[in-house]
Amino acid sequence: MLTPDQTVIIKATVPLLESGGEALTTHFYKIMLAEHPAVRPLFNQAHQASGTQPRALANAVLQYARHIDNLGALGALPAQIIQKHVALQIQAEHYPIVGSCLLRAIREVLGTEIATDAVIDAWAAAYGQLADLLIGAEAGEYDKLAQAAGGWRGARPFRIARKQPESAEITSFYLEPVDGGPVLAHQPGQYLGLRLVIDGQEVRRNYSLSQAANGRDLRISVKREPGGLVSTHLHQVLGVGDVLDVFPPAGAFTLQPGSDPLVLISGGVGITPTLAMAEAALAAGGRDVLFIHYARNPAVQAFGPLLAAWARDHGRFTAHLVHEEGGTPGNPAGRPTLEQLRAWVPATADAYFLGPKPFMALVNKALATIGVPAERRHFEFFGPAEALG
Repeated sequence: MLTPDQTVIIKATVPLLESGGEALTTHFYKIMLAEHPAVRPLFNQAHQASGTQPRALANAVLQYARHIDNLGALGALPAQIIQKHVALQIQAEHYPIVGSCLLRAIREVLGTEIATDAVIDAWAAAYGQLADLLIGAEAGEYDKLAQAAGGWRGARPFRIARKQPESAEITSFYLEPVDGGPVLAHQPGQYLGLRLVIDGQEVRRNYSLSQAANGRDLRISVKREPGGLVSTHLHQVLGVGDVLDVFPPAGAFTLQPGSDPLVLISGGVGITPTLAMAEAALAAGGRDVLFIHYARNPAVQAFGPLLAAWARDHGRFTAHLVHEEGGTPGNPAGRPTLEQLRAWVPATADAYFLGPKPFMALVNKALATIGVPAERRHFEFFGPAEALG
């Protein structure tokens, strides 16, 4: 339990975290991943190499310190962290490892003159408070998923029943439970955690569910990333009949009910969760659905036939496909612009958007300019959550 004096100390470290938080978290990951191989599968090495994971953790630690005396001000951040942890199956026994490495990194990066015993004690108490909150919330999520119809706890074997190329880069994997039992009804927008063993090393990854729940199977649609360890393994090594360990669906970025126009805007592989949202909204009926997708060129445009079928079969569904490298009949060419989105998106819309961070920043600014309120603008990051800016 944090004392009032310790709360003051945590607040006093905020300027240090603002200027040096990323150096601290980078050192933290270096220590932990080198000395604790048991936790390595929980972290994406590509995100480590790019700096997105240390940067995201630095932002989370900074926000926690800023609001240590009012955790309600953290908003959606705790729920996002909890859902990421559930998808990767973070357990209570992992928290002491993280805590010890974080305290060590604070002392080694800041030095003993700044990171005094009092500072370390304060951060130990602060971390203990946060760990208790997350462990309790995650335990509740694990129980809920296990008790739900078609739910399960931990890993469940799923067989690849079908492997369908969707574009030059994206392939869909239809997964059916080996035990033949029913499958938990996930929320549109959620993702799956997978556990694989590649070259003798365990790895875990999250992939968005790209179709609405049907109780029978699950579909993920994976982009083959250049040099991507897991995406390459899925595309080139695994095939129909192979079995994967699958964790229950998770994710806080989910389609909310409503009757106002639904606008789904995606860039690249960000199309995957918006497909599940569109399918669920069309099945529910009662609202217009506008689907806007940006891709580099027609070769990497995924799910074109499916979107065309929806447009043909559902009078309230409209799709705009925009290709940076040359348009196609009926579809414009180029990148997203304010003028373009203003022409398509009504200010009364509920908007969900995903894609690369610069893309989302542009879309978010455009939607704000159009007049879509902040509470109606929903977005999600692939990988570690960062500030959109």
